[in-house]
Amino acid sequence: MQSFRTELENPVVEKDIIDLERKIRLFREGKIHDEKFRSLRLARGIYGQRQPGVQMIRIKLPFGKVTFKQILRISDISDEYASSNLHLTTRQDIQIHYVSLDRTPELWAKLQEDDVTIREACGNTVRNVTASPTAGIDPKEPFDVSPYAHATFEYFLRNPICQDMGRKFKISFSSSDEDTAYSYAHDVGLIPKLNANGERGFKVMLGGGLGAQPILASIVEDFLPEDQLIPYIESVIRVFDRYGERTNRNKARLKYLIQKFGLDEVLRLVKEERTANKVKTYKINTDAIAQPVLPETVTYPAVELSNPLRYEQWLATNVFEQKQKGFYGVYVKVTVGDISTADARKMVDVLRPLVADEIRITQNQGLLLKYVKKEALPALYEGLNSLNMAAPGFDSVADVTTCPGTDTCNLGISNSMTMARVLENLIFNEYEDFIYNREIKIKISGCMNSCGQHGLAHIGLHGSSLKAGTRVLPSVQVMLGGGTVGDGVGRAAERVVKVPAKRATLVIRALLDDYKANSIPDELFHNYYDRQGKDYFYKLLKPLADLTTLTEEEFIDWGHEETFATAIGVGECAGVVIDLVATLLYESDEKMGWANASYENKAWADAIYHAYSVFVSSAKALLLDKGVNSSTQAGIIKEFDAQYVATGEFAIEGGGTFTDLILQINKNEPSEEFATIYLAQAAAFLNASKEKREELVKS
Repeated sequence: MQSFRTELENPVVEKDIIDLERKIRLFREGKIHDEKFRSLRLARGIYGQRQPGVQMIRIKLPFGKVTFKQILRISDISDEYASSNLHLTTRQDIQIHYVSLDRTPELWAKLQEDDVTIREACGNTVRNVTASPTAGIDPKEPFDVSPYAHATFEYFLRNPICQDMGRKFKISFSSSDEDTAYSYAHDVGLIPKLNANGERGFKVMLGGGLGAQPILASIVEDFLPEDQLIPYIESVIRVFDRYGERTNRNKARLKYLIQKFGLDEVLRLVKEERTANKVKTYKINTDAIAQPVLPETVTYPAVELSNPLRYEQWLATNVFEQKQKGFYGVYVKVTVGDISTADARKMVDVLRPLVADEIRITQNQGLLLKYVKKEALPALYEGLNSLNMAAPGFDSVADVTTCPGTDTCNLGISNSMTMARVLENLIFNEYEDFIYNREIKIKISGCMNSCGQHGLAHIGLHGSSLKAGTRVLPSVQVMLGGGTVGDGVGRAAERVVKVPAKRATLVIRALLDDYKANSIPDELFHNYYDRQGKDYFYKLLKPLADLTTLTEEEFIDWGHEETFATAIGVGECAGVVIDLVATLLYESDEKMGWANASYENKAWADAIYHAYSVFVSSAKALLLDKGVNSSTQAGIIKEFDAQYVATGEFAIEGGGTFTDLILQINKNEPSEEFATIYLAQAAAFLNASKEKREELVKS
């Protein structure tokens, strides 16, 4: 590959990019194992696509905030390196597709020029920190959570405690009790609160997650003071890193650790870990997020509306008054989350004179515009309408959320993007009154993993397959009754029936017709679903599951012309475990280098955690030589004592156990004195491990 070098203002980022280039070269030369390299590139936002030889790049945008300049930068990069498309995600990121691996360092450097990163957008890391898009302008918010989300993003980016966990870790901030950032479905979910003295804090939800087995988070703090936010999350992550599953990725999320240990024991471990935290309190800089630059336009020319009725619908469904009187927030419905780069540029031209220079990506793959004057709304509508971006019904029944499915994802089983478009057209054409219903959500995923959020939908569909005789056809699992209740309470959707994918339109018709006919006036969908019961809906939809009436068309998936065939690749939602002794010892050397560098920079807590990782990697390497493969760091520590120390095969310097040696980390404050001692012990242990390895190889 051609060598690439860059000069950036941020030397940390420059080092990151140069390191990525070097490791791509080593991978191409066969000097880094492919599985290890996969873990490395995922942590840098580089995700293998369904199509061989190209990558999806996930661009990390904390709490979905993006400026005009950044959108234009990302559009330029998508034109130069990708497919001239921007895909908005349910975690408020932007993804671009069909990128060559060798060009990713150069791409990253160009993104960084406008303060945009891909670092830790994928992999076993703290993923993008999400927040309610309305944060800062929400009339119902106790205070703006944006600076808190930003501080959380900054604190954990490149933080040693979360660079190589067993699985991903997700954090959300809702702006109010309406919980529009789904706190109940996150590892850590946060809802802002004011106590009786007017002091700021958060209600804390712990251990939620979607995926194939949705588990709702538990309320663990009714009011966590704001200065305890970062230390609390740090303690949780430290516990997750040490005790979380690392072999069976299907059981490797925090929610399963809580299932295994029990909530009380996890909370006890979290409290115990506070000693080792880098900080005991952390004051949030509430001025860190600059107020958006407002448009300079003060007078607006009269606009002749092309469709007055549609404009009134748009006003009713996509526009709301901000807490800042005289200004309006405007939602933009983006079909399946895709915006071409050409339209993105035209959109910025439309927006500049009319809205503030700050856009928020929404969790349902749309956009939120801020600080729009009432007099500017007609011109904004017409400008968006010229780009086919003024559809009414934002976040309504007619606004279907979807993941990319089989279009680009390795795990996709059946199509979701075309299905979403078909269902939206169905609702606009046959059920137009439902564009005003923002209570019922339809969400689609291409597989069971819930990237399209089907697990928290009132009507959820996920891709699957059915067998009819000797043939296989695309299908959808219908799930009902999920969604947000409020203030940290949510519902997981229930599996009801599986039907051929091409009958999804019939499923939606049956459900909406029944709701219109049999719901009580003003009855919420959750109440209607509970009153009728799951069996009622199974019987309602069961005729659609009849495979004796299949047509040839139903063997062809949405958006395809060929007969359906299941073709699931290796999922890359997180890195995989590497069980290679040499690789682990190589990692230990690298981590020791990071520990020493942090020590030189007087970052004592970081140095200590890197040293802790040296102990773990080295111990795991020697255990693998005995055929022992523990699935957690805690298990590695215990097994090393049993297999090596107790047998006298490996002597810990100064005597004692490996457990006592390594777990000094959570018994001592992260001081210079302790860092000096602990790093020396880690270096000695690494050297002894290498010597032991040489003995084993020779024998």
